[in-house]
Amino acid sequence: MGHQKRIAAPRSWKIKRKVSYWSVDPVPGPHPKDRSMPLLLLVRDLLKLADNSREAKRILNEGNVVVNGKVRKEHKFPIGIFDVLSVPKLKAHYMVLLDKKGKLSLIEIDEEAAFWKLCRVDGRTMIKAGKRQLNLHDGRNILPGERNEAIKTHDSLMISVPDNEILQHFAYEAGNKAVVIGGKHSAETGEIEEIRKTKSSDPNVVRIKQDERSFETIEDYVFVVGKEKIEIPGV
Repeated sequence: MGHQKRIAAPRSWKIKRKVSYWSVDPVPGPHPKDRSMPLLLLVRDLLKLADNSREAKRILNEGNVVVNGKVRKEHKFPIGIFDVLSVPKLKAHYMVLLDKKGKLSLIEIDEEAAFWKLCRVDGRTMIKAGKRQLNLHDGRNILPGERNEAIKTHDSLMISVPDNEILQHFAYEAGNKAVVIGGKHSAETGEIEEIRKTKSSDPNVVRIKQDERSFETIEDYVFVVGKEKIEIPGV
């Protein structure tokens, strides 16, 4: 049906739960449901560009919203962490991040930052002619070219949008900067101090160092965002 109960919406959605019974449900797309929200909700509830769903759909149908360098008109399209959203008529650009409560939020960025995004390498698959393809957290599949052997699972890439050129590579290793994208430390940033491999089915554990404290989280929640400095605008 394309709808779901608001009260049962993912906790990452920054919406009012009791103003109406139903909310729009995202279509299958590049992000899992619990780490994304439909484009309509960003336009109406976060950006406040529309008072209701009809107005938000009209804004989208007129091609007024660009996501990762491409016009998106599908109001149920899922938008997730580190996606870049632009409204050209307003000369406004935003990056999707998690706030301290684990809610998907928008931070305003400058125009230059709207032409790249960060992606985490969630896997590597073999394709024709013995080439390896990188499977990124937002559903993209790209070829690493000459960087093939250097890029590993859990590394992060700064890529241009929409043409997917690799601009920078940030290794998943001690000393690099990271942001936590889930759990009780959501949105906290720091330096990877230690990656502890487990010998069981339990997830690997990562210790993150901040100025005067350290904390631990699981590997799946760690997103590398830079080397000497954090590369996320506004963080």
